Amino acid sequence: MSLIYTMTTYLIKRTIVLILTLLLVSMVIFAILMVIPGDPAQIILGINATPETLRNLRQQMGLDRPVIIQYLHYMKNLALGDLGRSITYDVSITSLILSRLQVTVPLAILSMIFAIAISIPMGIYSSLHRNRAGDYGVMVFSQIGLAVPAFWAGILLILLFAVTLHWLPAGGFHAWQTDPIKALGSLLLPAFSLGFVRAAVLTRMTRSSMLEVLGEDYIRTARSKGLSKRMVVYKHAFRNAIIPVVTIIGLQAGDLLAGAIIIENVFHLPGLGRLVFEAIGQRDLPVIQGVVLLIAMVIVVINFVIDVAYRYLDPRIRFG
Repeated sequence: MSLIYTMTTYLIKRTIVLILTLLLVSMVIFAILMVIPGDPAQIILGINATPETLRNLRQQMGLDRPVIIQYLHYMKNLALGDLGRSITYDVSITSLILSRLQVTVPLAILSMIFAIAISIPMGIYSSLHRNRAGDYGVMVFSQIGLAVPAFWAGILLILLFAVTLHWLPAGGFHAWQTDPIKALGSLLLPAFSLGFVRAAVLTRMTRSSMLEVLGEDYIRTARSKGLSKRMVVYKHAFRNAIIPVVTIIGLQAGDLLAGAIIIENVFHLPGLGRLVFEAIGQRDLPVIQGVVLLIAMVIVVINFVIDVAYRYLDPRIRFG
């Protein structure tokens, strides 16, 4: 009963911190966009608009109200799931973002799958072959991954798999409703480009964590008891070594939404990243505000989930 009470208290505290963090994030994003030069009313009506027309539109959009009133009105709409309307497309920003998430979310998930599938086996292999040829090879791979930007890796992959081998499309996106197989094929190269860079970080983290655990006394005790190498590595060592790796995976998962901005433009994917890029070019501030707020909230929520999961994964950590 005491443990349940302690866990519940911890979750309540973390939830309060999460809510306060999200409020702070919304305030910062709102304040930054308020000081950016550019009048939404002027953008909508164009340079030939009369002062009277501009004044009337600003009044309709609530831009003539005090900043604090504008923020409270924005938070009220945000609580109802209303992010406003796009200046460029004249549609609901919420529906606009949801339509683009059909590309960005699968891209982020696929990228994370690639990163984990590459990094975990390589990190374990490298730790078990420390200071050998295989270990050096893995370190060279991770160094290349850290040095090569995701967009440059994407261009190289396009040249190899699209231009030279003709195995995958160089860009564009087929709708999921039209052809799911082609839609998935459109995401493979950009997902691998994003996943490759993150795999380099996770590989080093997995190797470092495994080496630290393999040097512990209980691992030597397990080996002295005659347990098989597979049992020692995967049941005892990897189970404890994966905890800090999970934390990094969570941080990178949130970062993938931000990283997609560049890679989606390289591959001409109609996702959240390309929406932000277009909105910046067209000075569509409400769309920029909505997307940036969404990305920030996703990162904060993922960090919250990882922080809670971390304590469940490691019984040695006390709730408090």
